[in-house]
Amino acid sequence: MSCNLDPYIFTTDTLPSDLRFLPPLANGLLGWKVFNNIMHMGGVYNGEAGHCHRADVPCPLAVKIETEDPAQHSYTLDTHTGIFSHDLRSSTVTASQSLYSHRFYPNILVMEVLLERRVTSEEPVIVNLVSSFTPQSKDIQFECSPDYKGGRHIQGQTSTAEFPGGSCPTVHLIWTPVPSTLTLPPEQTKARWGFILVVANSLEAARSSYDEGLNLMATGNLRPSHEKAWKELWLQSKVEVTGSQTLCKAVIGCMFYLLSAFPSIHDTSSCFGGVSPGGLSNGGDGQDYWGHVFWDQDVWMYPGIALFYPKLARSVLEYRVRTIDGAKDNAQKQGYKGLKFPWESAVSGREVCPEDIYGQQEIHINGDVTLAFQHYLYLTEDLSMFTEGKGSEVIFGVADYWVSRVMWNPDDQKYHLIGVMPPDEYYYNVNDSVYTNTVAKLSLQFAVELADLLQHPAPKEWQEVAKRINIPFDQELQYHPEFDGYSKGQPVKQADTVMLGYPLGVPMSPEVRRNDLEAYEPVTDPNGPAMTWGMFAIGWLELGEAEKAQTLLEKCFKNIQGPFQVWSESSDGSGAVNFLTGMGGFLQAVLFGYTGFRVKKECLAFSPLLPDENCELCVRGINYLGNQMDWLIRKDDICIILREQTSRAGNTHSHKLQVVLKASGAKIPLTP
Repeated sequence: MSCNLDPYIFTTDTLPSDLRFLPPLANGLLGWKVFNNIMHMGGVYNGEAGHCHRADVPCPLAVKIETEDPAQHSYTLDTHTGIFSHDLRSSTVTASQSLYSHRFYPNILVMEVLLERRVTSEEPVIVNLVSSFTPQSKDIQFECSPDYKGGRHIQGQTSTAEFPGGSCPTVHLIWTPVPSTLTLPPEQTKARWGFILVVANSLEAARSSYDEGLNLMATGNLRPSHEKAWKELWLQSKVEVTGSQTLCKAVIGCMFYLLSAFPSIHDTSSCFGGVSPGGLSNGGDGQDYWGHVFWDQDVWMYPGIALFYPKLARSVLEYRVRTIDGAKDNAQKQGYKGLKFPWESAVSGREVCPEDIYGQQEIHINGDVTLAFQHYLYLTEDLSMFTEGKGSEVIFGVADYWVSRVMWNPDDQKYHLIGVMPPDEYYYNVNDSVYTNTVAKLSLQFAVELADLLQHPAPKEWQEVAKRINIPFDQELQYHPEFDGYSKGQPVKQADTVMLGYPLGVPMSPEVRRNDLEAYEPVTDPNGPAMTWGMFAIGWLELGEAEKAQTLLEKCFKNIQGPFQVWSESSDGSGAVNFLTGMGGFLQAVLFGYTGFRVKKECLAFSPLLPDENCELCVRGINYLGNQMDWLIRKDDICIILREQTSRAGNTHSHKLQVVLKASGAKIPLTP
């Protein structure tokens, strides 16, 4: 990697040998891996049930610039602006190709080329544009349509609906024709070209977006409007670590790719399709979990985004609300009441997992979904999400499911969840998964709490099951077995029981917390999914052992592949690519581990602790109850700046509060 002091800029002279780790460019609607001839559009799937996958959409901007003469190349991803550039320098010309998914106008993908003559000559300079685009897809039967305002136009429909009777989405592409060469005439020293691609679900939307793109190009505002949107995003969230450059770049990369998976903060379309483990750029047939939405979104990616962006957090919840009918259908097919959210979700909310056992048994997804809703309410106190936003239907429907799913045992006078798969997928058909039972208990308790807030009568069974559901605990060894019958020392795939402390917040003594960590850390698969070690790191930070936490967190660095900070699911490079789940877990270790932030019903609590190699952590834009806060955390003090709206004119005033910690790890609640 080339040396660059700006941690937001990832630069290299050579592309990764494994092209899976080229950087993805996404904006919450369109996702594309640079130079790839395939892209994806949010909500556009092909295939029924377990065969459902993101539909491949051909990309006309799959172009590389080349010269006849030998040239030096450099490739840069600027995360300040979300722009990828390929710079080429020969003896006669400097050529720069810029690519970006527009951050404000989500239907638009852009390629710009700048040629600058290096020597005076009476000869034209010619640069080749080498395209790998073909207007075909194995998922969509495209047909040519009449050109629109000079733009090529194809349209097609996916071949198979997600479920019988479901609709097959239509896709329109309109793009600026890309020539095979660009020529800089002898009399010119430099010239620019712009090419736009529009992808939309209707002819009207495609033409409208193409008109918008042409207008932006004509007024010179295409790139500035994109850069402005990214600048606005970064102003509302910044996480920077002073000390470790590797850690700082990793955190920035995680924030960038996660934000790229979400819609614009100005988006009002209400058609966000959720976040899949590999993001929008991945998820074709048989790849990267096929573009489906898992618990990864609600438990792993959501918390780090929700801390800064209430609107983006709400978009995740609204996605789940739109899948209520499918969740109801899933529950009925299993023979239960209420809602059963799918283990793998696409558009309808019906189960699209290719293997039945996961949809049948990995029912902790229900509690994971409601956990995100609870987190949102405590962060925002926005009850409208639960009234007109229909969030209460999610919470109450999940509560009804748990009540119908549990079994009562008169011998021990407890409720049990029989025949489940825990987050640790090495085991299945087990009873009383400690994680599953705990999230069931928490979601039932939240249902009772929400019913009280909304003055909605709560069935007495909600409280009864929450009170009496079995939470496995070994009194002799003082630790939580992963499930009924688990023997200490059995191998586990990933973070599971250790998540009781965080994010579930189960009260336990430091001794039990330590015992859980020490029981599961040595038997966790070292090649398991990347998000695991962040949870262990948070546990050790809770216990005041910052250096041990740091050692575990640094295991995640092995999952960062190549110069563009793209994550793989496993440390050997295998598994899902652009693994946002791992990035989310890593980011939580920084945002909720180093700071000790805990979003509680009554306050935002914090308990900061930094490892020795990191002398300062700056977190800007924390949004709590509508107030934005900037935090500067050092070894022995914290500086908090509250940015509150205090005038009717909407002027923002900053209030500075200095808090000096008398002891590292002291808990200080910050009440609204």
